[in-house]
Amino acid sequence: MVKPKLVLIGNGMAGIRCLEEILKIEKDTFEITVFGSENHPNYDRIQLSKVLQGDTAIEDITLNDWNWYEQNNILLYSGETVTSIDTEKQIVLSDKNREVAYDKLIISTGSVPFILPLPGADKEGVTAFRNIEDCEKMIEYSKEYKKAAVIGGGLLGLEAARGLLNLGMEVDVIHISDYLMERQLDEAAANQLRKELEKQGMNFLLRKQTQEIFGENRVEGLRFSDGEEIKADLVVMAVGIKPNISIAVESGIPVNRGILVNDYMETEIPNVFAVGECAEHRGMVYGLVAPLYEQGKALAGKICGIDVKPYEGTVLSTKLKVSGVDVFSAGIINEDEQTKVIKEFNDWKGTYKKILIQDDKISGAVLFGDTKEGTKLLSLINKGANVSEYLEKDENNDAGVSFVASLPNDEIICGCNGVTKGDIVNAIETQGLTSIDEVKGCTNASRSCGGCKPLVADILELTLGDEFSKVNQKEAICSCTTLSRDEVVAAIRNMNLKTTREVMNVLEWNTIDGCSKCRPALNYYLGMIYPLEYEDEKESRFVNERLHANIQKDGTFSVVPRMYGGVTNPEQLRKIADVAEKYDVKLLKVTGGQRIDLFGIEKEDLPKVWAELDMPSGYAYGKTLRTVKTCVGAEFCRFGTQDSIGLGIALEKKLERISTPHKFKMAVSACPRNCAESGIKDLGVVGVDGGYQIYVGGNGGTDLRAADLLCKVKTSEEVIEITGAYFQYYRETGIYLERTSKWVERMGLDHIRSVMEDDQKRLELNMRLDEALMVAQEPWKEIVESERLQKELFEKVKIPVTAE
Repeated sequence: MVKPKLVLIGNGMAGIRCLEEILKIEKDTFEITVFGSENHPNYDRIQLSKVLQGDTAIEDITLNDWNWYEQNNILLYSGETVTSIDTEKQIVLSDKNREVAYDKLIISTGSVPFILPLPGADKEGVTAFRNIEDCEKMIEYSKEYKKAAVIGGGLLGLEAARGLLNLGMEVDVIHISDYLMERQLDEAAANQLRKELEKQGMNFLLRKQTQEIFGENRVEGLRFSDGEEIKADLVVMAVGIKPNISIAVESGIPVNRGILVNDYMETEIPNVFAVGECAEHRGMVYGLVAPLYEQGKALAGKICGIDVKPYEGTVLSTKLKVSGVDVFSAGIINEDEQTKVIKEFNDWKGTYKKILIQDDKISGAVLFGDTKEGTKLLSLINKGANVSEYLEKDENNDAGVSFVASLPNDEIICGCNGVTKGDIVNAIETQGLTSIDEVKGCTNASRSCGGCKPLVADILELTLGDEFSKVNQKEAICSCTTLSRDEVVAAIRNMNLKTTREVMNVLEWNTIDGCSKCRPALNYYLGMIYPLEYEDEKESRFVNERLHANIQKDGTFSVVPRMYGGVTNPEQLRKIADVAEKYDVKLLKVTGGQRIDLFGIEKEDLPKVWAELDMPSGYAYGKTLRTVKTCVGAEFCRFGTQDSIGLGIALEKKLERISTPHKFKMAVSACPRNCAESGIKDLGVVGVDGGYQIYVGGNGGTDLRAADLLCKVKTSEEVIEITGAYFQYYRETGIYLERTSKWVERMGLDHIRSVMEDDQKRLELNMRLDEALMVAQEPWKEIVESERLQKELFEKVKIPVTAE
């Protein structure tokens, strides 16, 4: 039986949430195709500021990884944009000349950033802040330039400014209004916010209208309408967004500000629907996630043909943490002659509350500094509650009744996902949930912005009592289990568990197949515990690790052959040059790890490229030793005291190919001038007169951390022995995806030092390391010599791409 074809244009939060709702109702009814313009799976755009600020990685904000599409038989065309819709023939056409027929079509193209039409807006160094590519661009600029200007004092502009401060830039925020975030805050709250942000280092230029972005080819500064000028190397436009309706306009689908839809998200064109920021419903275009998810539920029911509550609009509310400061607003935020207000201001605590009342009903609220009442106030505003109801609840709280205990079961806790207190309590009691992650996995509460996590924790504590405080001392490896890393590893050892499936079954995982977070972790732990007998599960690895190359945003790959200690020779260089010419390599780049990266290689060409290079893998993609960077050393440098190249090569050859919890970078410097940057590596060696210093736990990324001095030794043999023991101890005790910088802080430098100083422990660690090294294989050679692996990995029509 032929399934009806459902096509989704847009791979964002609203569209994919609608698909999730459809899959809940009709798991296998539709043949689903998704087009996404970005080269990423569905991710949480709300959390982009955390990526920019260095608090989290891109993979951590992924809502549905590539495996999710495969598991649900969804065909995703990433990095591909639909350019036209033939609504009569019911066919969409993409920018890659792909035609796909549909029976039902959902348009969820979201919004595009509004770029002010200023002279100079097209100069290099001007960017928006809307997607992952914008984040990456700003991070790259920050490495070379130090002066940034953000145009826009709304939420997006302030988040961009905080991120740029974290990246080490000086930041001016330019805003045309009298105060910040005027759409969400009143003037009193905005002024408090400004004071807090100025303490963090932001500089504000209010009531300023930008007239021109000046400079030669790239940005040099801004000129305002009053004649004032400021310098800037980077300009971020964060002045707003507008619905992305171009595809609808070109295809004859009726639009106003957005694509016009009814209460079931139907357009006027048969079988064509719209949802999210591109849709206009009853004259409103919504930019917050909660109404978009409500729209998705109504649309899912309509498409599946079931009786469902229509979408009738949403009272807008905003509960945010702006650069570490909590703010909330809902409903009307500015009073007039017909409005009465309840105000509380505490300058000492830095808190402010304003509740607006019309006709004895709560019509709006603004909170600053302390926003825990936000959920309760939004509920009262939505219900049109009398102010007496709010005052009565205040009296209950004063009498010692906990806030969450006083909430009724129909109170919305997670506004983004429409999850009530009753939903959470019921899930805790019936599913045996004991952590926030488990509640998130089961109910979706806190899955989006995360602002309701404290309330979820309070409900857990209220429901579980003392049991919650006990289990909350540990961190589960993912939402599929309550077990921590240490408990899982202990169970594997004690119960002799040998496969990921066995671990999940015996330890009673909540999900049959696990998730993209626990599968790679279990695969690593099993390989670490049973190095001689465990067979690596390639399907549990990221695509870069499965294919042994780094996927790029255009779908091609980059290949990095190993150059031990950064040393090469004419023969290797000739091989690289020949391969680059033969396979039309788009870019040859010398890396920070002193190697050559070949960009733009097609997936099917990878085995041939490796065979012709005939060089070891540089593991630029791996959770393993990446590089050992070296300086020239004593043989050539007049300052060098030790043979840094020789020691670096020896370390690299000893430790290559073996898995670690996360990537591991090393360096050997021949003298304290530290030309190889040993002080910011996972392990760095510095040559001194008569010996070596060994430094550990460094990180040169956005989360910069100087390495700590572990010990001093006299010989290169001692360096290799200490390094091997340290490397293995990290392998055995590290949490999967935990960098050594975090591991050292968690374990404690003194403790690690005591292990390294124990001769017996050091010997045992090196023996276990040597055992694991015995079975380490060269992956490129293994694939080149195996027709089976080449067919499995490189000849399939579709391989799920799991980003690192």
